[in-house]
Amino acid sequence: MNALTTQHDDGIAVVTIDLPGAQVNTVTAGLRAEFAELFTQLAGDSSVKGVVILSGKADTWLAGADIDEFLTLHSAADGEALSRGGQALLDKLETLAIPVVAAIHGACLGGGLETALACRYRIATDHPKTVLALPEVQLGLIPGAGGTQRLPRLIGLQRALDMILTSRTVRAKKAWQMGLVDELVHPAILREVAIDRARKLAAGTLVARHAPKDRGATGRLLEDNPIGRSIVFRKAREGVTEKTHGHYPAPLAALRAVQAGYENRDAGYREEARAFGEMTVSEVSRELIFLFFATTALKRDPGVAEPAPQPQPITTLGVIGAGFMGAGIASVAVQQGTAVRLKDTDTARVGKGIAAVSDVLGERVKKKQVTRTQYDNQLSLVGGTTTYAGFRRAELVIEAVFEDLALKHRVLREAEPMLHANTVFASNTSTIPIARIAEAAARPNRVLGMHFFSPVHKMPLLEVIVTPATDKDATVTAVAFGKRLGKTVIVVNDAPGFYTTRTLSAYMNEAGRLLDDGASVEAIDAALLDFGFPVGPITLLDEVGIDIGGKVGVVLSEAFGARMAPSESLRRVVESGRTGRKGRHGFYLYGDDGGKGAVDTTIYELLPNGAPRREIDASEISQRCVLAMVNEAVRCLEEGVLRSARDGDVGAVFGIGFPPFRGGPFRYVDSVGAVAIVEALEQLDGRFPGRFTPADLLLEHARARRRFHPARGAPVS
Repeated sequence: MNALTTQHDDGIAVVTIDLPGAQVNTVTAGLRAEFAELFTQLAGDSSVKGVVILSGKADTWLAGADIDEFLTLHSAADGEALSRGGQALLDKLETLAIPVVAAIHGACLGGGLETALACRYRIATDHPKTVLALPEVQLGLIPGAGGTQRLPRLIGLQRALDMILTSRTVRAKKAWQMGLVDELVHPAILREVAIDRARKLAAGTLVARHAPKDRGATGRLLEDNPIGRSIVFRKAREGVTEKTHGHYPAPLAALRAVQAGYENRDAGYREEARAFGEMTVSEVSRELIFLFFATTALKRDPGVAEPAPQPQPITTLGVIGAGFMGAGIASVAVQQGTAVRLKDTDTARVGKGIAAVSDVLGERVKKKQVTRTQYDNQLSLVGGTTTYAGFRRAELVIEAVFEDLALKHRVLREAEPMLHANTVFASNTSTIPIARIAEAAARPNRVLGMHFFSPVHKMPLLEVIVTPATDKDATVTAVAFGKRLGKTVIVVNDAPGFYTTRTLSAYMNEAGRLLDDGASVEAIDAALLDFGFPVGPITLLDEVGIDIGGKVGVVLSEAFGARMAPSESLRRVVESGRTGRKGRHGFYLYGDDGGKGAVDTTIYELLPNGAPRREIDASEISQRCVLAMVNEAVRCLEEGVLRSARDGDVGAVFGIGFPPFRGGPFRYVDSVGAVAIVEALEQLDGRFPGRFTPADLLLEHARARRRFHPARGAPVS
């Protein structure tokens, strides 16, 4: 079956893209061939006066490239040839003598947006599902079919760089305001209006806009002359370098392609194709594409072995604990239309929790992501209570109280008699084994863990923790609800610290031992930033809460002994009462607004070696912290805490900040080589006995020279 069908409406060819057997339209080799044939036919058909391109999919116009195709490219020359082919195809579209109207409803991304840019006129539906973006840098690539050349000329240099370098998604109204689309319409009249505009363009009674909408005096001053543009490019380059620390080559490659196009149009297209080819075979792109496939596979993963039972629909969610985490969970649930009963011990706490939900929703109003009416509707879904009134209606209850086993036992004993027998009870715990929590349950088969990350409305991962007693339908219900909340969900087996907390603790503990050894706070944070983490481990400890870190350390050291024992430095700082950013008293200084300042040098008075600090090589700092994390991740796979290396990589990247361009701990082992990793661990273990003993599974991989993942970043199933 063809992906393109054409109907004629009094001289207007209405072309519908509908890729057979696919949920969304993507730019496949077959679709490109069909478009090439179509453009040739249209060029030779004098009866056709104009063209409208529609989508046959519900919420997608054209969602960009078929990512599988990138894995077939074996050289930069292959990638460059693919780009040149795309450029030639869209040049054919752009130069058709008859006008082509892109009638956009739903996602218009990557190659889809590049296709729309080559059309004479663009109409978009004013609908939440209609979004436009060039997201290629998220995969370590750049737009390769003319996007770096057409977009700046359409909307202006600064706006185009913002979209290309950050993968920013633009909603329909914003796209119209910036001149990316010519017109907004209701979805019900998209086809009718698009045909009318194609007819008027053909008759010359409508002229498409060819200049960017007003960019303001500063925009014109900077963009309309070579000197101004050089300032824009220099500032953009500095911003990219500061943000990426040089780890992501694609944004700078895209910047060079855009700049080349301002100097010479043909040179711009050549540079785009050359850079696209280079990026397609880069290691960074391979790792980011792996993460794309891994997260896509997780969207299809029910969380249990097949055959999987159907998840229970969640219409009402009960949340026990209206603090920061409980309110955060409630805020993401109401955004998906779920009624929430938010409980705490007194009305003041409940009121603070609802206010926190309001703040999260209000932030979306300020950013124009939702309307005021949508805000009101969503906030109306959360109801507060100091009793368990309404909880019997809840198909899922999430307990989000303090990390104290006795407290969690008391809450479970109180709540369970008030719930339906089929209700799933989840604990939002980061360390306490679920089996120990379930000891207080009359129905331990309905108890599991749902470990959300802070802040809930921003962090993408959800870790679902199951015990041998957990019912399969309870697991799939929790997983399905997590996906509904927009989370990437991994399922792990029960153990102290589960996966993410355990591996992060190994990393943080080693940072603390570096403090014991005399390293400075700044040096430790800087070394791990240079490695690619979004923040350094000491900054992270301040963010999470030093007191919370102390509690985690106690639980894990009890479970795993000396290997996971907190450092002397961290123990002393915990005992000092410093809590980090939330108390404005941590390793760093914090202003009245909570803003982070310089290191609080008085912290050194608490540490074993006092104020004098010594220089430790940055490579040793990063190696010790990273290998502690990697080794612990492999132990989790070895012990069956993790179901797969894929889940371990996704969990580390999306939950604890492992650098995406390195793919995750297991991809990192594959890229460096298990042999080299084991050698480095053994050298460190010689210096620090017992702390770096290689995991048995890692030793097996080294002996067999085996990888955790297939070579060349093949798709993950």
